Amino acid sequence: MDIATLVVVGLVIITALTFDFTNGFHDTANAMATSIATGALKPKTAVIAAGTLNLVGAFLSTEVAKTISGGIINEQAVTIGPEFIFAGLVGAIIWNLLTWLVGLPSSSSHALVGGVIGAVLVSVGSDGLNFYGIGKIVLSLIASPIIAIVTGCLVMTVLFRIFGRFSPSAINGKFKKMQILSAAMMAFSHGSNDAQKSMGIITLALLSGGYIDVFEVPTYVKVLAATAMACGTAVGGWRIIKTIGGKIFKLEPISGFAADLNSSMVIFSATLLHLPVSTTHVVSGSIMGVGTAKRVNAVRWGVAQQMVTAWVLTIPCTAVMGAVAYQFVLWIFK
Repeated sequence: MDIATLVVVGLVIITALTFDFTNGFHDTANAMATSIATGALKPKTAVIAAGTLNLVGAFLSTEVAKTISGGIINEQAVTIGPEFIFAGLVGAIIWNLLTWLVGLPSSSSHALVGGVIGAVLVSVGSDGLNFYGIGKIVLSLIASPIIAIVTGCLVMTVLFRIFGRFSPSAINGKFKKMQILSAAMMAFSHGSNDAQKSMGIITLALLSGGYIDVFEVPTYVKVLAATAMACGTAVGGWRIIKTIGGKIFKLEPISGFAADLNSSMVIFSATLLHLPVSTTHVVSGSIMGVGTAKRVNAVRWGVAQQMVTAWVLTIPCTAVMGAVAYQFVLWIFK
């Protein structure tokens, strides 16, 4: 085992855990922004709870990890090297930090996919990409927020039909308590899907470096990835919490409950289907759907448009960052 491979694999593991950490604080808003916005949970309590439940959810399965690891690179056309993975992670981390600084929710999943695509393209060209796998991943990432908008609107409409005859003051207190449960479900489902992406990347790096013989996520990788995401979640992404929690639609306890419940169902269903989804997209879509059920113009579509623009730009921008990072890796190690 040559020293260069050992160094790059080590860098991949450290960088993947850093990505998981940034994913955690970037996506804290997904799990707890609605409960903070409605006053159901105090901010520090919400963030600690989210970190704990993200940790637990990360141990649910490893099937999403396998989808991510085998879905981007064409293994028959190119030997998967840890340098591809490292470069892709660097591109994703830079994007996470940039969007976090401006308080703009974006997809860590899109960022990771885009970063790896850029690294492969600049190194071996389009033949190195698994277009079927990429299409499957991108389709799930695009379809999930659309589904969340539709189902969020349906869930909120049903709640309006059931509780519409009650005064807001009569039901807000009860839904604040119920929102604690729905927020917990959201945090658990987030961990079950998002933490697996880094697990898959680290395991792929170990496999490509010859440190394991088959693609099975080692227990220590599960522990490391889950802990990194939980720690990042505990730090909290306050800028994005403000955007998710209040700038899309003015949430009340009943609408916050509906958004969390709907998001957790969509994300958990994707996990059971072994599909990676963007929790940011799903939560934002749920809030838009819930707001639409109340009144179409209740949603601040200008903010929503800014978010969609960021979503569209994520893959091409992180692809460029991943390509540049790959050239940097070559410059250092070759």
